[in-house]
Amino acid sequence: MNEIVAFVSQPWPWYVAGPIISLVMISLILFGNNFGLSSNLRTMCSIVGAGKNCEFFDFNWKNQLWNLVFAAGLVLGGLIAHTLLSSGTEVNLAASTVADLQSMGIEEPGTHLVPMDVFSWESLFTLRGFIILVGGGFLIGFGTRYAGGCTSGHAISGLSDLQLPSLIAVIGFFIGGLLVTYLVLPHLYTL
Repeated sequence: MNEIVAFVSQPWPWYVAGPIISLVMISLILFGNNFGLSSNLRTMCSIVGAGKNCEFFDFNWKNQLWNLVFAAGLVLGGLIAHTLLSSGTEVNLAASTVADLQSMGIEEPGTHLVPMDVFSWESLFTLRGFIILVGGGFLIGFGTRYAGGCTSGHAISGLSDLQLPSLIAVIGFFIGGLLVTYLVLPHLYTL
């Protein structure tokens, strides 16, 4: 029993998680579905009647209920993993990463899953926190709509279908992430 608890309380290795993701993608492709979390927002807007005012939301949302159940399963699985399977230890960060984060003013990096200096209600009411959380959230939402899908939709589902637009989108996501990480974030943390 202790071996099972030890196995599930640690991150699963790629050779376990990867094939599971592959099986999910193969089953979605076989059933003619596309995976993407951002499409759930469109479905939820359609459920509450946004299709009456906007053509984009006017579709048969009942065909997407499986995706809402999948998203709920992600939330439930994350909750179970955090509350029941988490070892409670700090996030294992490289010493150079800890030093870089501390130089940007993030206190105690690695003690929580996300830095509480950035992802907290107190941070939201600072200029830096507002730009990161609200501005970043707007840019992610805009980019998701402009790219025709989110990172999970393009990187997992689109690449599984060998779609060239998804490959281009994923390359753009990585370039944007690198630019923000190395050129924008260091300046935001000086605010």
